[in-house]
Amino acid sequence: QVQLVESGGGSVQAGGSLRLSCAVSGYTSSRPCMAWFRQRSGEEREGVARIGSDGSTMDGASVKGRFTISKDSAKNTLFLQMNNLEPEDTAMYYCAAGDDFCLLRSKVRDWGRGTQVTVSS
Repeated sequence: QVQLVESGGGSVQAGGSLRLSCAVSGYTSSRPCMAWFRQRSGEEREGVARIGSDGSTMDGASVKGRFTISKDSAKNTLFLQMNNLEPEDTAMYYCAAGDDFCLLRSKVRDWGRGTQVTVSS
């Protein structure tokens, strides 16, 4: 099992930036894929970006070119750099760990509790 704790959420105006962090602990070698998901109020949880054990990344279409996922393996920390934020990015953001291609919810094995991001116009 892997434990995930997010931080870095907050309120920002449109066009601003935030960087989310996720502290990872536990049996991390069992989870080759790490990802960020978000859930807007009243909507399904959707994948935002994922990173594999080899460092390869994939972004969701709605955030492509604005959000960047990265990790510091030495510090067991996952990041999501969010630039040019839009009000539509307002959501609870979750860190996730799972099997390969973990932008699919069915591949996720562990979830963090989330951190709220609010973008005002």
